[in-house]
Amino acid sequence: MFAIVEIAAQQFKVRANAQKPEVLIVPLLDAEPGTTVEFKNILAGGDESSPKIGAPYLSGCVKATVIDHIKDAKVLVFHKKRRKGYEKLNGHRQRYTRVQINSIEL
Repeated sequence: MFAIVEIAAQQFKVRANAQKPEVLIVPLLDAEPGTTVEFKNILAGGDESSPKIGAPYLSGCVKATVIDHIKDAKVLVFHKKRRKGYEKLNGHRQRYTRVQINSIEL
């Protein structure tokens, strides 16, 4: 069974697998590590042979557990104005949340 779920205005394809749970890296969620979150915005889902498409969403939810919060590699932003001697280097590290998919209920 699979589902295409909308998390923080981005779409992710998730699968329910009991032997090896799927782990996703999604934009930062406001949840503590170890808590269970539910995603209700399911765009499509079902079995591979008979998928269902929502208009705009399907009823049901995807349950996931928050594993931890991580940071991505540093992104450097370089500003320069030519012939003026102005150079400035900024950077940031984007924050993400790692979640483990527990179940899909449609």
